[in-house]
Amino acid sequence: GQYALIAIGYTMVYGILRLINFAHGDIFMVAGLIMVYATTVMPIYMAIPLMIIVTVLLGFLVERAAYKPLRMSIMISAIGVSYLLQNLALYVTGGLSQQYPAIPWINDTVTVMGATTKRVTLITPVLTMILVVLLVLLIKKTKIGMAMRAASKDFETSQLMGIKINSVISM
Repeated sequence: GQYALIAIGYTMVYGILRLINFAHGDIFMVAGLIMVYATTVMPIYMAIPLMIIVTVLLGFLVERAAYKPLRMSIMISAIGVSYLLQNLALYVTGGLSQQYPAIPWINDTVTVMGATTKRVTLITPVLTMILVVLLVLLIKKTKIGMAMRAASKDFETSQLMGIKINSVISM
């Protein structure tokens, strides 16, 4: 499920910018590290929204600080951001593996038709499908989705039609 969502993210970025965002996976890594450290000082129900907010802000900051000023050499910028995030994570963690916090309800063992598995094994595909459907609805039924589709076809024509390309890219 996670691989599918990451692949969709790569596909969306490539579809609009024609760029492979090398920092995409590193932003997911930072989200995981934020979750690990946040759960040491606060309950998980507070750590999850905090992690989502900080990750969105990080993505927005990366786009505004590294990608927007260097639109012509964005590939080099993406590689640089990737290395920056990797090295910051290495510096913060000391290169040691981190234990991801156990979420009690999700890690419970359940029995389905005689087979025993973890609840997370059942929830992940359902959650992935829900998120994919929400993403499809976003792209097909909203103004920003229409702008994303237009920008992916032709930047210049989209701008002439009044679409703010920088806003689409940030989204």
